[in-house]
Amino acid sequence: MGKITGFMEFARVEEGYSPVAERVKHYKEFIVGLDQAQANKQAARCMDCGTPFCTSACPVGNIIPDFNDLVYQNDWRNAIEVLHSTNNFPEFTGRICPAPCEAACTLNVNDDAVGIKSIEHAIIDRAWSEGWVAPELAKHKTGKTVAVVGSGPAGMAAAQQLARVGHAVTLFEKNDRVGGLLRYGIPDFKLEKSHIDRRVEQMQKEGVSIRTGVMVGELPKDCKVTNWAKETISPAALMANFDAVLLAGGAEQSRDLPAPGRDLDGIHFAMEFLPQQNKVNAGDKLKGQLRADGKHVVVIGGGDTGSDCVGTSNRHGAASVTQFEVMPQPPVQENRPLTWPYWPMKLRTSSSHQEGCEREFAISTKAFIGEKGKVKGVQTVRVEWKDGKMIEVAGSEQLVKADLVLLAMGFVSPVPAVLQSFGVELDARGNAKAGTDLVGGYATNVSKVFAAGDIRRGQSLVVWAIREGRQAARAVDEFLMGATDLPR
Repeated sequence: MGKITGFMEFARVEEGYSPVAERVKHYKEFIVGLDQAQANKQAARCMDCGTPFCTSACPVGNIIPDFNDLVYQNDWRNAIEVLHSTNNFPEFTGRICPAPCEAACTLNVNDDAVGIKSIEHAIIDRAWSEGWVAPELAKHKTGKTVAVVGSGPAGMAAAQQLARVGHAVTLFEKNDRVGGLLRYGIPDFKLEKSHIDRRVEQMQKEGVSIRTGVMVGELPKDCKVTNWAKETISPAALMANFDAVLLAGGAEQSRDLPAPGRDLDGIHFAMEFLPQQNKVNAGDKLKGQLRADGKHVVVIGGGDTGSDCVGTSNRHGAASVTQFEVMPQPPVQENRPLTWPYWPMKLRTSSSHQEGCEREFAISTKAFIGEKGKVKGVQTVRVEWKDGKMIEVAGSEQLVKADLVLLAMGFVSPVPAVLQSFGVELDARGNAKAGTDLVGGYATNVSKVFAAGDIRRGQSLVVWAIREGRQAARAVDEFLMGATDLPR
């Protein structure tokens, strides 16, 4: 815990933002983090609650009261040791995690939760600046080889853990750079890619071999998944050359909206739009980049991906941005006695929304209206939800002007062809079928093939991907060696 009476003495202080007029002119991060004095006071608010629900709500099981207390005591060096003991990449989660730990904070019952995410952010940023983050080399080599397919947070975490216990790990990525959706889904203004690059450098010094531009298996020709692969490796070749294979790709099959007019020009998946801007930010030259300059943009989907489309469109200089959500507008404040310590449904306004966006709730798309083959508008209708069913409101149809429509309604499954090429059995949702039991967890029906992250659990959070990568690494190590010292 922090200070015994800290939660009564100090108010919660949020991280700040650069002014809107300034930050929409660039793609760099604009969060103003806590300084050391602020972090010390925020950590002091951590109370002696007895049962730390924050830790149980955190997918990676961060030992939150301990690192809060260490920050309060100004023992930052040990704070990063505690943080790294459960989380390989706190600079990712400290920036983009929605912080279920804070929803579960005991203080959140009737007050403002401890600012756990901002404290985590402060710890890892100081650790990097002080030079405390260094490669952790294996004490001995096992002689075992592991292929990790997919270099998102699950693949990165698994590869790092396996290398640290002495396995020869090769990380395969179909795109031209490591990071998965961290690299090509999340905008740079939320997560600058230098954070990924320095972790890649650390992993390589720990012995991880990285091969980018390599597609394991083949994607269908009509697949709308980002793929800059220059080389293809068959699953059979991978199986023949490695002692274990961990599939850690994403749930990349975007949810479509098969309404009339869907084939008009100007209607794209979010994951066609966002990766291109990230590549341009990295210095790549693209022909025919999808841009929102001067356009009336409609983003269909009210989640984080939709918000990312809003922020990117604003930086392009869109004429207007409207975001649709088919569900009703949630309450501004949750009913804490009813929802705590679980993740509450409440209205969340992102920094991208604050930069300029019209948000429409309880609205459904009926059709896309075009002119000369190009989208010009979206025909909509208001909806109500009764007994779990969506009912259209009579007389509520309207036409919303749109020159660019971005579909950001989430992801339904991994690309089936990838799993099928390995012969991996699928669950009812099209994910790799593999459990999470302590013994035999993350193993698929195919001998020596494991699965973790979104490819196994479906679309989820970065923090869940890190957890699954770490746990899968333990399962693979135990499979190869008969026992394991890796944490679960």
